[in-house]
Amino acid sequence: MAAKRKVDNLMALSVLATVMQRPMHRYEIASLIRAHGKDQDMGVKWGSLYTVVQNLAKHGFLEIVGTDRQGARPERTIYRITEAGRQEMLDWTRELLSTPEPESPRFAAGLSVQMTLPPGEVIALLRTRLGALEASVEDQRASMAAYARDIPRLFLVENEYTLALVEAEAAWVRALLDELETGTFPGLATWQAFHDTGELPQELVDLAEKGATPAHQSETE
Repeated sequence: MAAKRKVDNLMALSVLATVMQRPMHRYEIASLIRAHGKDQDMGVKWGSLYTVVQNLAKHGFLEIVGTDRQGARPERTIYRITEAGRQEMLDWTRELLSTPEPESPRFAAGLSVQMTLPPGEVIALLRTRLGALEASVEDQRASMAAYARDIPRLFLVENEYTLALVEAEAAWVRALLDELETGTFPGLATWQAFHDTGELPQELVDLAEKGATPAHQSETE
């Protein structure tokens, strides 16, 4: 089970990994996070950077080592990672690499209620999604090829993972569409009948009255 972090915003991990390189002020931290693409990997919200840095310092993961002033700019506080911060960063990284965490993708939420739409509309929507996924795969492959010329693979593995997820989703959507379009998807006639008549078929009424699908039952038993 994942540990409860004193500062559990993933932006905190990107800050620690950045400041590990050398002491720096918040503007430098933000610039390097952007330059390394960590803002995309970790869902960084820039408005929270000040609070995250303050909280890391409050809990002893960062410490102030001085200030810097350039020209007429305001004085900037320089932070350095502490030994506690370095250990937190290492422990957190080990946890993220070793421990799967349940996630709730928005797509899964849509799939869970797709029956509220008629099969034909779902097919059209999934076709739109598949087109976007395929375009994303092509863009990411092109970017990876360009990056690979200058950047060691060590710094591209997260991009590879993201690409693999998009490719896997595209393959799954493609297979689902094939079932829907060929009529081999189980229960398709019942689903269509619901939209033709406006009445929920008895077999689905019976299932709903049980209060849970078999998958959900297994989670609560």
